[in-house]
Amino acid sequence: MSGRLDVVAQARLWLGTPYVHQASTLGAGTDCLGLLRGVWRAVMGPEPENVPAYTMDWSEAEGCEEMLAAARRCLVEKPCGAALAAGDVVVFRMRAGMVAKHLGIVTEAGAQAQFIHAYTGHGVTENALTDAWARRIAGRFEFPKGA
Repeated sequence: MSGRLDVVAQARLWLGTPYVHQASTLGAGTDCLGLLRGVWRAVMGPEPENVPAYTMDWSEAEGCEEMLAAARRCLVEKPCGAALAAGDVVVFRMRAGMVAKHLGIVTEAGAQAQFIHAYTGHGVTENALTDAWARRIAGRFEFPKGA
């Protein structure tokens, strides 16, 4: 496995953490953004931006790509056709034509690709990055070098 194994190891520590909207506390509660924030703190240090309060349907009414914009500010964007690597962050559109508002961290790349994410009713879990998930990818990113 290549990629950011430190990111994968940190993400796996969060497995089983319950889903709590806007939270980012290992073992106590998190949402998908909170998972990324917690992993960032563990491998990079202080968070690069303050996260404003957000609703479950954030950015939908305005059609603003807030999550993609924040990912572009804080992470390193990878080309659309670039191969995924362990530790990459994938941002998803949950429905075609809607804003991207879900994310996960790739834990295995290639034919048996998997990712960790947090979602309502399931908490933090590791799932196969199936074709259905892959079709929803709106952006691919990696953590900045140097940490």
